Amino acid sequence: MSSADIPARPAVRIAVLGAGNRGQKYTEWIRAHQHLATVVAVADPRPVARARVAAGFDGPREFETWQELMAAIGSGELARPDAVLVTTQDRDHLAPCLAVAEAGLPLLVEKPLGVTAEECTTIVEAVQRADVPFAVGHVMRYTPYTDLVRSVVDSGRLGRIINIQHLEPVGWWHAAHSYVRGNWRRTDESAPMLLAKSSHDIDWIMHVTGRRIDSVASFGDRSHFRAAEAPAGSGERCLDCAVEADCPFSAKAIYLEPARRTGTVRWPGSVITDGDSPADIEEALRVGPYGRCVYRSDNDVVDNQVLALQFDDGTSGTFTMTSFSEHTGRRTQIFGTHGMLDGDGEQVEVVEFRSGTREVLRVGDMGGADAAGGHGGGDAGLIAAFVEAVATGDRSVIRSGAEETLRSHLAVFAAEESRRTGTIQQVPRPTAVRPG
Repeated sequence: MSSADIPARPAVRIAVLGAGNRGQKYTEWIRAHQHLATVVAVADPRPVARARVAAGFDGPREFETWQELMAAIGSGELARPDAVLVTTQDRDHLAPCLAVAEAGLPLLVEKPLGVTAEECTTIVEAVQRADVPFAVGHVMRYTPYTDLVRSVVDSGRLGRIINIQHLEPVGWWHAAHSYVRGNWRRTDESAPMLLAKSSHDIDWIMHVTGRRIDSVASFGDRSHFRAAEAPAGSGERCLDCAVEADCPFSAKAIYLEPARRTGTVRWPGSVITDGDSPADIEEALRVGPYGRCVYRSDNDVVDNQVLALQFDDGTSGTFTMTSFSEHTGRRTQIFGTHGMLDGDGEQVEVVEFRSGTREVLRVGDMGGADAAGGHGGGDAGLIAAFVEAVATGDRSVIRSGAEETLRSHLAVFAAEESRRTGTIQQVPRPTAVRPG
């Protein structure tokens, strides 16, 4: 959606609950489009994080907690915003989402919606009772690449879709950063890997195929990032490790060496320190969690997982997540009765069986596929659609309604239960929500 296509109107006033990476990414778009939206308040216990969100706006109010911000709205101390972003950590979504819904405010919440099926259902029911615009951070739905894949599927060139194979290559260093040393390394502190990282993908598979997942079987484990896999001579921390130079997961290589080359701190280094110099990175590696050996961290999430999927029409698919790959775009193959599609996140090749023709279709450069690159245009697409829905009342621009969001989350929970128990799981059908 181009801002040039949106008519002049008052800027949507937004409060941000949680000023981490995702909150900062969404407010980057707002900062660049202040004729459409503005940030009027931000809540986060970290002053530096609040300052990053507040920068460039006209004096947003700052609060240490989301409770203080919502109380200020309730008392009239803070003028009622037009909408709220909930971009707290995964396990901290339920309470603020319920508070926002009870206040009758439009809500965008970062994925995953919640960390249990019960949490997700509770949030969806609350939002539907409030009858407010509602969006979840399934940013892959909003990319030009997704539009391209959907256009091929919807055109009928592939015939009836029989099978889809989808791969998420997390990337060796990104896995080490986020899911071994970082905030999403432990299920009890965040969420299972499939929910924290790959709920995007399960939702995307359902979106591009137009199918509902009925049953799932899943396998996966923490196969490599554990003490038994540590190389001989390795130490507790990369700064003091005798074999660090030969380790592909070296924290020095991931964080310190880029900072030394550029003389500044950029993502992912900006995650591990509030400082802006190589010395700040080095200190963080010396004392913080990101300097730990990947084989001696306290992580417990899987580093590889595969799902076998059966859809509501009896067709099938697979999904694979691996930490041991390049950090690159997702790979997808879709097989139909009349043709097949092979995509890599930037382009698709379409093969038509009847004619034997091959056609390569490309999208323009929309930035990197990861969080640093704006998820291939998905971050901007999501926040632009949400602002449009709030400003105009047209909720159709939000691409995942409450029921779709709940369905994809329930499929993820079923897959994780299958992995843990070694059973085939049926995906429950939401019964307490209405379409939308």
